Amino acid sequence: MKHSSSEAELAGLLRRDLDRYRPGERLPSSRELMRRHHVGPGTVARALAALAAEGLVVTRPGAGAFRAGPRPAPPTPGDTSWQQIALTAEPSPDEVPRTVEAEGVLATLVAPPSGVIELNGGYLAPALRPERALAAALARAGRRPGAWDRPPMAGLPELRAWFAREIDGGAGTVAAADVLITAGGQSALTTALRALAPPGAPVLVESPTYPGMLAVARASGLRPVPVPVDADGVRPELLRQAFRASGARVFVCQPLFQNPTGAVLAPERRAEVLAAARAAGAFVVEDDFARLLGHEDAGPLPPSLAADDPDGTVVHVRSLTKVTSASLRVGAIAARGPVAERLRAIQIVDSFFVPRPLQETALELVGAPAWGRHLRAVARELRERREAMARALAAGPAGLPAPPPRGGYHLWLPLPPGADEATLAAAALRAGVAVAPGRPYFAAEPPAAHVRLSFAPAAGLAELVEGVRRLGTAWRDALGGQPEPP
Repeated sequence: MKHSSSEAELAGLLRRDLDRYRPGERLPSSRELMRRHHVGPGTVARALAALAAEGLVVTRPGAGAFRAGPRPAPPTPGDTSWQQIALTAEPSPDEVPRTVEAEGVLATLVAPPSGVIELNGGYLAPALRPERALAAALARAGRRPGAWDRPPMAGLPELRAWFAREIDGGAGTVAAADVLITAGGQSALTTALRALAPPGAPVLVESPTYPGMLAVARASGLRPVPVPVDADGVRPELLRQAFRASGARVFVCQPLFQNPTGAVLAPERRAEVLAAARAAGAFVVEDDFARLLGHEDAGPLPPSLAADDPDGTVVHVRSLTKVTSASLRVGAIAARGPVAERLRAIQIVDSFFVPRPLQETALELVGAPAWGRHLRAVARELRERREAMARALAAGPAGLPAPPPRGGYHLWLPLPPGADEATLAAAALRAGVAVAPGRPYFAAEPPAAHVRLSFAPAAGLAELVEGVRRLGTAWRDALGGQPEPP
């Protein structure tokens, strides 16, 4: 029997038996529980720890476990009605209204119900995570001298240097001193937007774009202004127009395998984007989230915008989370000039620093031989999953609208004209598959309905194909009377 099952079973038995003991009375010894229930000492210890966490037992080293005393009556609930007024009242002319909305982010964070295939998530399936390498890195990190000491405020120098080499491709154009270690990519985006734009200011964003970035902007009191994206990335002529019309001083983009479209910024547009920002006296926040998610057949990837930017126009965001685990929340911001000090100051005010054991673990992981093997395995597996999803879609009622990107972990599927993506998503959930509606990816009214399909979270190829089959069932049920997309 697996430990997790044994622990839960033993904890349940002990929980039911507690009524046999008076408060303060000693429970049977660990040795007796092991003999009686045919389990090991670790199982007994973890089961008792679970009951102690619930407040049902009290453990005393050397004395044993005892039934806890009666729980105090729950406190009388207070009246929080006043908060509805405080959070929504009209601001004064000097204040900026904020919208704190997490639904668009939660759609890809919350695990679906049991039995539902996850095609809406944003993280690798357990089978794709480097869990053995992570465990080994964590163990080695814990043994490093000073592992639990307070780290430098900007991050461990060795980790900053590693990120600098990753960001500029080893060209030496980004220095370790330009890098700030952050608690993942989302934290980096939050820090960047707070540093670069005051409340009430416009910020230019790709359309469509990552909902988590839109949520950060709105929660900071910023006004996202959409700039359309096509198959070659953001359109420079519309970017220039948006800078002139809005007066914005920040543009947030994902030049590589953009979320959700998968677009890669065309080579001829890279210089145009930077020139448009420089002409407007604006920063470009480069969210390079998919750099380590290139597929096996992707070929050489273009350098980051930051690698070609000596003047500090680009504020670069990078993270290890997507290619490892949702819980390895280690990322980086690279910036040059006075803005770098502002970024550091905001992070210190918000969260002080990234915990040193986590930084040490990341450093151990990326320095181990297993790191390269993991990246190659992910590249190979993502290609196989992309091809499997594409074949399954092409054979179903949804069809495959365009060649899928050779990087990232998702496909962007347009719906027929007039289709309701919320209706399709609800029908898909009833059919046993979770997909992400397209509306949260737009800062303003979307030009058409879409759903985003992720091929990273599924347990394997068979589950991925089954998920697309279930989506086809939902498609026919919800949109069966409408024409198929081209």
